[in-house]
Amino acid sequence: MTNVAVIGAGPAGLMAAEVLAAGGAAVTVYEAMPSAGRKFLMAGRGGLNLTHSEPLPQFLARYGEAALRLQGAIDAFPPGALREWCEALGEPTFVGTSGRVFPRAFKASPLLRAWLRRLDAGGVAFAFRHRWTGWDDKGRLLFQAPYGPSSIDAAATVLALGGASWPRLGSDGGWTRMLAQKGVTISSLRPANCGFTVAWSEVFRTRFEGEPLKGIALVFGGHTVRGEAVITRTGIEGGAVYALSAELRESIMATGEAILHVALRPDLDRGDLVKRLSVPRGKQSVSNFLRKAAQLSPVAVGLLQEAAINEGLSLSSLPPGRLAELISAVPIKLAGVAPIARAISSAGGISLDELDADFMIRKLPGVFAAGEMLDWEAPTGGYLLQASFATGAAAGRGVLKWLAI
Repeated sequence: MTNVAVIGAGPAGLMAAEVLAAGGAAVTVYEAMPSAGRKFLMAGRGGLNLTHSEPLPQFLARYGEAALRLQGAIDAFPPGALREWCEALGEPTFVGTSGRVFPRAFKASPLLRAWLRRLDAGGVAFAFRHRWTGWDDKGRLLFQAPYGPSSIDAAATVLALGGASWPRLGSDGGWTRMLAQKGVTISSLRPANCGFTVAWSEVFRTRFEGEPLKGIALVFGGHTVRGEAVITRTGIEGGAVYALSAELRESIMATGEAILHVALRPDLDRGDLVKRLSVPRGKQSVSNFLRKAAQLSPVAVGLLQEAAINEGLSLSSLPPGRLAELISAVPIKLAGVAPIARAISSAGGISLDELDADFMIRKLPGVFAAGEMLDWEAPTGGYLLQASFATGAAAGRGVLKWLAI
């Protein structure tokens, strides 16, 4: 049998291994960590969002400029195929109210266990605690293994090493240097689906760290996202923030800041809001008045206070119209991007122009790449895992085609 090395035991690498083994190759998966799928398990800690149920044209649009280059892989292994794959592993899926798709067990661990059992039954071998360090002058793969340096001959290789988010789980981006030395074009790795830093006042930070902003709408650059956000000690994060993170990140990189606007009561008609705020406040504090008149939470009122102070204004002195305007669009100045180590995913990686249609790196014949180490990004909602699975399967098929197995 033809020996193929898969480097990286995340979703992309494991899917490549499954396709390769089913196609008749002898596959060994090399992984730097002591076990497989560590980031996959982390992703499923709050509920494993595998993919999304929206129509494929809208689905593909979530990948932005990379959509055309990823379309072939996703067309060949679309969300429906991923759901059938889960079902075959004994983990049926369901569609949540937001259209997101989850396994019935809701967790990653049962699915991963079933998958590893099937890979084992299919003859896939695993070499854990093997950190890839490049190639020797004969083209053999080099690893730092528990017993010392090791070199491996492989007829083909699939690289599925991930990006650089959550490096303690195995994806540290260390591969960029090795590929760059081979002349492969690499876009710098950047945080994606990440939080942002804000210069909160000490009073606001101390009181509201960890508090959620629910039922809000975030607006930036002509885009509006409904959802939730969370105040952190250093800034703001959460699902609605992540959905705008690419645009916010690029603005900060270009100009040093980004002004995010928060609609605290997006479902409340502006005229109705002004009417509510026009009721005499009497002896109520401004906080109590806003809580009762506009149904604002304490953290929402605190956010208004921050904005007023930053503009040199007194919240209690604002007329109803101006107060309604502020509630509908609270400005938050984002001063920086949270570290990539804390991001859900990363942008950047191997330029898609470096790959042929079968996901082989043109400058490295016989070396294929898949998953998050490629230069694409997408919002949370199932798009990250779907593309990882799909490109892993595509790379596996590419190897079988190249080896003519």
